[in-house]
Amino acid sequence: MPLTANQQRVLEVLRSAEAPLGAYALLERLSSDGFSAPTQVYRALDVLIRHGLAHRLETLNAYVACRLEACRHGLTAFAICDDCGRIDELVDNALSSCLGNLVERRDFSPGSTTIEIHGTCSECAGALSEPTRHPKVKP
Repeated sequence: MPLTANQQRVLEVLRSAEAPLGAYALLERLSSDGFSAPTQVYRALDVLIRHGLAHRLETLNAYVACRLEACRHGLTAFAICDDCGRIDELVDNALSSCLGNLVERRDFSPGSTTIEIHGTCSECAGALSEPTRHPKVKP
C-alpha cells in the first residue's frame, strides 16, 4: 500500500524518535514540512495504525512506529519502562491463542488488542541495585 507524502513523513518521524510521541509533539516536529493542524497528523496516524505501521499507546497517549516487519498480528503487547521510557514491542503466539480462546468462548469478536505492561526494564533494575548509580530520570 503506497503512503501519501504526509503519511510517509509521520512514519519517518516516528521511526526516528527515541521515545513515543504525542500528536502535538509530532505536529511540532513536522511544522517545517508544511503540517499546520493536528488533523493532518491524526489522519496520517489513523492510516498508519490501520495498516499496522504504527501503534497508539493508550496509557501514554502517544504513538510509536511498529518495530516488527509487516505488523499483522492481532495482539500487540508493549513492555514500558517507567524509569527510562524504553518501549519493547512483544509478540507471543501462546498469549494470542489464549486470549483468542477466551473471547471465542464469550462469542466476542475483538477489533484490536493492545496490552501495555508498565514496570522497570533490566537495565534500570540493574542501575537501581548498584549503590553508586542513581535511577534514570523520566523523560
